[in-house]
Amino acid sequence: MKKCRITVVRKARYDDLSARYENPIAHACSMEEGQVFISNGWERPEGMCQSAWDTMSPFVLTLSHGGENFYDGWMKNPRSAMISCNDGFRPVSFLIEALDEEAD
Repeated sequence: MKKCRITVVRKARYDDLSARYENPIAHACSMEEGQVFISNGWERPEGMCQSAWDTMSPFVLTLSHGGENFYDGWMKNPRSAMISCNDGFRPVSFLIEALDEEAD
């Protein structure tokens, strides 16, 4: 099983949707663009948002076990995936890449 690098690529924010539909939340997301996490195989990295992990974990599982080429050529790098968390008000996009390094 391989390790995977998970990079926060972009954070978006839809203030119009938040104003219309969301109850105020004091602190909803602590991810920062450029932040990097390393998964040890399929283990959730420390500090990774649980909600984001729930969305991306099937892709990390597949990549860490040698799977690739999701959706018949979706990604330029077949050993990667671009996944967004499921927060419709503040979506965060993550690049997941399988590494050559073995998990512990």
